[in-house]
Amino acid sequence: EVQLVESGGGLVQAGGSLRLSCAASGLSFDDYAIGWFRQAPGKEREGVSCISSRDDNTYYADSVKGRFTISRDNAKNTVYLQMNSLKPEDTAVYYCAADMFPSGWGTLSDYEYNNWGQGTEVTVSS
Repeated sequence: EVQLVESGGGLVQAGGSLRLSCAASGLSFDDYAIGWFRQAPGKEREGVSCISSRDDNTYYADSVKGRFTISRDNAKNTVYLQMNSLKPEDTAVYYCAADMFPSGWGTLSDYEYNNWGQGTEVTVSS
């Protein structure tokens, strides 16, 4: 059974930083692309960033480009999302998702992932 566990959320002031972690188990981690998504209160879930299963190709939503960095440590079965220069509009529950893609690349389309974590809450105060 695939399990994804997010951690690292919390309350931070605008301009601050947080690093989220997504620890995976029950899968051949190297074969899975990982995506980070978020859902703010009253809004739809949106893709934030993703990283490919191999070659560490990354992709970011325009709203976080230049501020967030996704990375993976295959030895630890963990993906990280470093979030800098946080803004109040980054406030949301953040989820990681995993799936295998023929190209190895991930996607920011949430419907393409079948494995999800429970989420970690990020609150950015102004």
